Amino acid sequence: MKEIRTEDAVGHILCHDITQIIKDEKKGVLFKKGHVVKEEDIPLLLSVGKEHLFVWEKKPGILHENEAAEILYKICAGNSSKVHGTDIKEGKIEVISKIDGVLKIRRKALMAVNSLGEMMIASRHGDFPVKKEEKIAGTRIIPLVIKKDKMERVKAICADAPIFTLKPFHKKKAAIITTGNEVYHGRIEDTFTPVIREKLAEYDTEVIFHETFDDDNQKITDGCLAAIEAGADLVICTGGMSVDPDDKTPLAIKNTGADIVSYGASVLPGAMFMLA
Repeated sequence: MKEIRTEDAVGHILCHDITQIIKDEKKGVLFKKGHVVKEEDIPLLLSVGKEHLFVWEKKPGILHENEAAEILYKICAGNSSKVHGTDIKEGKIEVISKIDGVLKIRRKALMAVNSLGEMMIASRHGDFPVKKEEKIAGTRIIPLVIKKDKMERVKAICADAPIFTLKPFHKKKAAIITTGNEVYHGRIEDTFTPVIREKLAEYDTEVIFHETFDDDNQKITDGCLAAIEAGADLVICTGGMSVDPDDKTPLAIKNTGADIVSYGASVLPGAMFMLA
């Protein structure tokens, strides 16, 4: 940076915040670091006693933090129309989702960029749902200036694809098959189906079919097939999953002809989850 007369500072970039103090009215930032001085700023700067300013001295091979921040945003989002960036503020741009969807992250690329030093990209975990206008990442250049060749290395890391991708949700039709003698005969209240409906509603999913069956595997199989025939893209079965020998839901699902993808999940509650 270099020191210049305030009257000669038009077009230059401030290297530090300029504070304004007005007795009993204000004490705060008049111009932030990184502000490009305009002609109309000169009287204000002089009024706060700034006869001279420290401004960024442009040198070959050196980028200002805001220029570098734009590069970081570009490698995060690419040309995606599904995200947008916030205004640059002190070398920082935040990446905001424009849709409801699932966030996918190129983790090795993210790690490589964060390992270079003098810059950072902090993000949400990947493979998780995000909502429209939700923040998915924040990017920042740490120093005021950074070497251009370092940012060229950043661009090379992400030359093939951006770090973040948003996969939009596709609206599906769902069916709920509630099972169990105790629910079917009204011995206990069905408290599980309302939970399923609530969770499906979060993804704007329409429930087009709902039936309750006792522990008869053929009835449950027929119910699943009827739901599919009715147009369901997703069939959710509630009830026992081999908690006891007489739980028939796993057999009923198998008898629909569906391929069993997995049976059992490393999560509690829900260890007996079946995906087919």
